[in-house]
Amino acid sequence: MVRCVPRLLPLLLVLLVTSACGSSAPPTPDLVFVSTRDGDYALFGVAAGGGDERRLTKEKGNPETPSGLFFEVAPAWSPDGKRLAFASRRDGPSHIFVMRLDGEDVRRVTSSPREDDYPTWSPDGRRIAFGREGALFVAPAAGGPARRLGQGFGSADDPAWSPDGKLVAYDYRRPGFSIHEIWVMGANGRNPRQVTRLGAVSGRPSWSPDWRRLAFHSNARGGHYEIYSIGVDGTGLRRETRSAIDTIEPAWSPDGKKIAFSRDGAIWTVDRAGHATRITSAENDSSPAWRPRARG
Repeated sequence: MVRCVPRLLPLLLVLLVTSACGSSAPPTPDLVFVSTRDGDYALFGVAAGGGDERRLTKEKGNPETPSGLFFEVAPAWSPDGKRLAFASRRDGPSHIFVMRLDGEDVRRVTSSPREDDYPTWSPDGRRIAFGREGALFVAPAAGGPARRLGQGFGSADDPAWSPDGKLVAYDYRRPGFSIHEIWVMGANGRNPRQVTRLGAVSGRPSWSPDWRRLAFHSNARGGHYEIYSIGVDGTGLRRETRSAIDTIEPAWSPDGKKIAFSRDGAIWTVDRAGHATRITSAENDSSPAWRPRARG
C-alpha cells in the first residue's frame, strides 16, 4: 500500500507559514499623529475608532538634543496614502522629509538653512507646500528648488492644499498685529483673500472633503481654543467642539463625518452631532492626519 500523505506535508507547511506571515502584517493606520511616548517626537498610527497604536519608524532621535527631540512632527499623507511628509530637525534646521509608512526610504525634500514646517501635498502628489519662517513655499515632492507662494508682508503659516488642487488655505498675521485669520489663495500664489474675521488667533485650517468648508482652531470665544468650521466664502461659522481647555489642530476625515483634533494630550474625534471620542491613550499626542481615501 502506497502512502501519499507525506507528499502533502511540504505544501501544508508552506500554506501555514504564508498564512502566519500574512496575519502578522500590521494594519494600515487610519490616522497618523505625533507623540513623545518614546521620548522623542515621532510619528505613530492609530485606528479610526482607537486601538492598533504603534510607532511607524524604527529609527529614534535622542531627546536630550534639539535635533533628536524634534525627530518627526507635522505629518501629512500623500494623496495615494503610501507616503508621509513630515518636518524634522534630525540634521540641524527643520526640513521637510518624505518616507514610506514603514519608516523606510526616508528622503529629504528641502535643504534651506531656514526653518521649514507644516507640509501639505498637492492632490496630484507632485508638489509639497510648507511654511518657512513666516512665508509659504512649494517644492517638488521628489526634492528640488522651492519657490515662494504669494508675496507681501506679514506672517503666513500652516498651509493646507484644497482637495480640488485650486486653492491653498493658511493662517495669516498682518505686520504689527497679534491677530491671525484664515485666508485662501490660488495654488499659483495669486488672489489671496480673507476668510475669517474673528479678531482672534485662528490657525491650522483643514479642508472638508467637498472643499466647501474649512475647519480651524481659534480662541475667538471664551479665551481658550476650540475647533470651528466656516464656508470658504466666509459664511456659516460653526463651533464644532465645546470644552473647558484648549482644543486644537483639526483634521477633517475623508468621509466628512468626523473631525480629529488634539485635546488634553490625546487625539480625539468629534462627529457632526458634536459627540467627542478619545482615541489615543498617551498624554502627549498631537497633530492628527487622516489617511486619504483610496482612489478607484
